[in-house]
Parts: sequence; C-alpha cells; structure tokens
Amino acid sequence: MGAPDITVPPSTPDNDIPLYDPKLLAELDWSKVSYMKDGVTSNQPGHGLKVRPLRRGDYDRGFLKLLEQLTKVGDISREQFEKRFEIMRQNKDHYYVTVIEDLNTGEIVASATLAVEFKFIRNCTKRARLEDVVVSPDYRGKQLGKLIVTTITLLARLIGCYKIGLDCKDAMKGFYGSMGYGCEEGNANAMIIRF
Repeated sequence: MGAPDITVPPSTPDNDIPLYDPKLLAELDWSKVSYMKDGVTSNQPGHGLKVRPLRRGDYDRGFLKLLEQLTKVGDISREQFEKRFEIMRQNKDHYYVTVIEDLNTGEIVASATLAVEFKFIRNCTKRARLEDVVVSPDYRGKQLGKLIVTTITLLARLIGCYKIGLDCKDAMKGFYGSMGYGCEEGNANAMIIRF
C-alpha cells in the first residue's frame, strides 16, 4: 500500500463532531453473528482499525475519494461537505453513516450508510435502508465488507427498525445472502432482513 494522498485534519472539537452518537456502536449485540472470523466485531475490528460514525473532519480523511469507487461524487468543496453533514446530523435518527478508519494512516477505508424512514404502518415503526457500501481495494479480503454491513444491520435492529433492505447487483447477492439478507418476492435485486 502506498501512502494515502489525504491530509489528516487536526483533532479539534469541530472536526471530531460525529454524525450520530458513537455509544450506539458499543451497544450492538454481536452474540448471534456466527460468520465473522477471529472474533471481529465493531468493537474489535482488527489491529489499527476503528469503526465509528462519520465525523465532520472526514472530508480530509479520504471519505469522498472512497465513495468515488461506487459512483460519481462530483467536485464537492469542504463547505458543501460540512453543510450536508450538518443537515444530516440535525435530522437526528435518520442518517447513520458509519466508517472504518485505519488509525495508522488516518484514512477512511470502508463505509456504509443506514438511512431510516419513519412509517405509519406497523404501529408507527421505522424501516431501514443499507446504502453506499464500499471498502478500499487495499483493504479487501479482511472481512471489512461483512463487518461494515453487519454493523449497519445490527444498528438498524438496535434503533427499532422492523426491517432493513438494500438493492444490489446479481453478482453481490451471494455476499449479502451470507449475512442473512434474502430476495423479496417479485423483485430479484431487492434483499431484506426482517427483525
């Protein structure tokens, strides 16, 4: 791995503001997860790694560059990033962008988003969507994809969602299926887990 072309921002109160309460990650129940090897969880992701909410300072930690592996991101300025971050943060209980940081380099190496929709159905419940799952190519093969997806899935359960769903390409069905996601009838590329 070459050195990342990122500039790690200084640790300041503004840069360290999390998108959501990081204590939620400590409350996740990994006891029924059997497919992770070597005891990997969001609390023990592996040497030099940390699972945490997106922070305001992650603009400088390669977060947007990581997302470019999924789709077109555009030329987003720091001001645009911070404005969108604040909109998401102020919409409490709707956005849970979660990242994995390499503490040795300060680089964001994996990310996924939990988007929560408030419903009237099922006694005013919540439905979750798993979006924007990505792992840096240099970190693939280290269970980080399963780790970030499972973290988001457990987080959806913890906050009271009745189900979580995602859309995926045919080639990714086996990956999500290995973590309990199944196809919805009549929509071969929509996969869900009901809690």
